[in-house]
Amino acid sequence: MIIRKSERKKAKIKLALQGSAGSGKTYSALLLAEGLVDNEFTKIAIIDTENGSADLYAHLGNYNVISMEPPYSPERFIEAITLCERAGMKVIIIDSISHCWDYLLEFHSNMPGNSFTNWSKVTPRQNAFINKILQSNAHIISTMRVKQDYVLNQKNGKMVPEKVGLKAIQRNDLDYEFTIVFDIDIAHQAKASKDRTGLFINSAEFIIKASTGQKIKQWCEEGVGTVREEVQLEITACETIEGLRHIYSKYPDLQEQLMPLILKKKELLERIESQVISNNQIIQQTKNQENGIDNNK
Repeated sequence: MIIRKSERKKAKIKLALQGSAGSGKTYSALLLAEGLVDNEFTKIAIIDTENGSADLYAHLGNYNVISMEPPYSPERFIEAITLCERAGMKVIIIDSISHCWDYLLEFHSNMPGNSFTNWSKVTPRQNAFINKILQSNAHIISTMRVKQDYVLNQKNGKMVPEKVGLKAIQRNDLDYEFTIVFDIDIAHQAKASKDRTGLFINSAEFIIKASTGQKIKQWCEEGVGTVREEVQLEITACETIEGLRHIYSKYPDLQEQLMPLILKKKELLERIESQVISNNQIIQQTKNQENGIDNNK
């Protein structure tokens, strides 16, 4: 056991979208995923429990779909997440995790014996599912349906019923497990009800776009292991390939992040060197021609 200084490490976002039917949870999740993977849709997978709703947005890009049929047990969700991880998916969308909670509630209600003590057999299954989400090495976006109700609002002098969301269909304290929770209303406006990143907590309602995912991606990558500004400047100022090798070996913990920058700078230096050689050859040829003319004289 040791005491160490705190440090924010690179992270994989665990995000929840909750809203009523028609609020745009699936579409918003795809836009967030697009930003998280820089438009690389082949690295996005949707675990679809919503009767094929994931395929409605195929025009966005060539993302992957796992169509899940009942029973919606925690173990089947865990299996689907594992399948996505093994396939190298960078973002996994679970649409929706409410079906898992509905399954567990029904399972509990059909158990014989004491209702209270029976939860000891249900809770570990739910916990295993949530832990799988939290421990995944992929970004995970979970959608949750909310119980619906109607309120009367005045519009143009008339009382008009409008659908509103009330409470997410999931375990009461589940929102505490996520880094960000977005509430989406029927007009597709999002508002962060929980935000550990600090990016959205004081923001007004907004429409989720791919740029929202890019903003979250930047936050995730601003941990230990990212290329600091001074290291980037060191690479930019480097004038030799041997110097680039020195920088690469100097920062062993950053080598994975440094490689693209090193290769880009190496390519630039090689082009410059090639251009210098070409210019020298032209100059030498010009001198030779001038010397040839002088000798003829």
